[in-house]
Amino acid sequence: MTRYIVLGRFQPFHMGHEYLVKSAYEHVGDDDQLVIAIGSQQAGWEPTNPWTADERKAMIEAWSQSANIAVEIVGIDDINDPPNWVEHARKTHGDGILVTTDGPTAQLYRDAGYEVIEPEMQQREQFEGWRVRQTAKMLSTVYDDEAVREVLKSSIPQAVIEWLIENDALFRLSTFETGVHAG
Repeated sequence: MTRYIVLGRFQPFHMGHEYLVKSAYEHVGDDDQLVIAIGSQQAGWEPTNPWTADERKAMIEAWSQSANIAVEIVGIDDINDPPNWVEHARKTHGDGILVTTDGPTAQLYRDAGYEVIEPEMQQREQFEGWRVRQTAKMLSTVYDDEAVREVLKSSIPQAVIEWLIENDALFRLSTFETGVHAG
């Protein structure tokens, strides 16, 4: 059995993540396992990490059910110590093959002896996490669910959009400090 590991913060789970997970899934055989490792699991309710680990897990579960892709989801605390990160993360996600589009992460794992698969990035600029969060933030006080769906559908999978709407998980984005002085 081989474990294919996809690592990310998933703030929120967006189309770039969907592409990465589907790329990993292409390698998964009958006896293999696809592991999604939620990084920075201790973070939540802050501008760059607005959703908790449990909320991110629920988003991923909603997506995986809609995509009919079986995944194991684990959470990893951030230790802010790149040289020791892989050993720390391995205790949670186990050994396996890392699937990532992040060059520095790929190198850390290679240096630790992992095999790494690096799918070609798709529409990186459109699917950068900060850009997806800013788009969601612009919609955080829009109370027309159809308008929210229409705008977010180009960057967030439908099942995740529905989860965000059903759980009123967008409004909090309007409450974070922006650093912009209006006066």
